[in-house]
Amino acid sequence: LDSHLSIFVQAHERPLLSLLFRLLHQHYAKDIDAALRDAGFDDIRPAHANVFAFARPEGIQVSELATVSQVRKQTMAQAVEQLEALGYVERRPDPHDGRARLVFLTDRGEAVRPVCVAAGRRVEGRWAELIGSEALDELRQTMQDLLGRLEAP
Repeated sequence: LDSHLSIFVQAHERPLLSLLFRLLHQHYAKDIDAALRDAGFDDIRPAHANVFAFARPEGIQVSELATVSQVRKQTMAQAVEQLEALGYVERRPDPHDGRARLVFLTDRGEAVRPVCVAAGRRVEGRWAELIGSEALDELRQTMQDLLGRLEAP
């Protein structure tokens, strides 16, 4: 943690989980961004991450991308436009809705995913070294359990 953030967290007896999640995500994202730069994908910005995370092989509409990533449709449309101009995605007509278009990753876009996965595994490996594999596995399971319960009907 940056020293001022570390001091803030330590100053609170029970810092909110949202702050802790955010700080951990910042560390994680910094390492992913570095891996992307090292792999030659230096034009990808954090705002583009949701497109790569939620794009499907069968394509997905911008409105659905916005919904699943919980961002405004305008924000998602802008990210898709930028990625299309950079050659990471392409839009094609939706065969089920003549008015809509689907977003697909191009070969260049598909090449981003393994870089992110490998970098994510390195981050998690480093975290396991810091707190132990068992603690990290327990954290992962607890988070999965909580998400499952939150998303249950």
